[in-house]
Amino acid sequence: MIEQSKSIRIGLGFVALIAILTSLYPGVFAFIPSSRGLFETKPDELLRSSWYIPIFMTHIGFGAIAILAGSTQFFDKIRIKKPSLHRNLGKIYVACVIPSGIMGLIVAFYATGKWYSKLGFILSALGWLTSTIVAFVQIRNRNIQLHRIWMMRSFAFCFAFVTFRIYLSLGEVLGLRFYNYYSYLSFLSWVPNLVFIERRIKKIKKAST
Repeated sequence: MIEQSKSIRIGLGFVALIAILTSLYPGVFAFIPSSRGLFETKPDELLRSSWYIPIFMTHIGFGAIAILAGSTQFFDKIRIKKPSLHRNLGKIYVACVIPSGIMGLIVAFYATGKWYSKLGFILSALGWLTSTIVAFVQIRNRNIQLHRIWMMRSFAFCFAFVTFRIYLSLGEVLGLRFYNYYSYLSFLSWVPNLVFIERRIKKIKKAST
């Protein structure tokens, strides 16, 4: 077993903190009805439909719970010392990823911006669903190492909920025109996450040999 260094524990704690803060996002719609957020960029016809907003809210609602549950899965104190809690939180994570990912895949086809905006969000949803299902299958087969690796990939996609909002806010602070940068966020929100995780996975594999 590779013991987590202090810097890694601090990093995980920071990730968990901003994940918790981001998970509060759905509350904006629940408690501030006048807040339209990204709905401002959607056609009125789409917003008046009977299905779009419920699907979107299902996506971000379950996504928020997935962020909370997933952010705990890499702490050794939980994963090793409290395996029952780790398993239960993992089950919650998977149970939330499936509906959130499927709903996210649907709304991705109606993403604001260029065609590649839709493509980026579609790939993100597919990657999240696929990596989570593979991680679940691996733990069912008792392949713990592969399960951990695929869970890391899964959370890289899940963390796009966080990085998307960071980049979105950064664009506003820099005064960039919304339609000039929004489409790129569909890739920017998850590709760097995945690159970082793949490098981390490579280090873990190297240390295990």
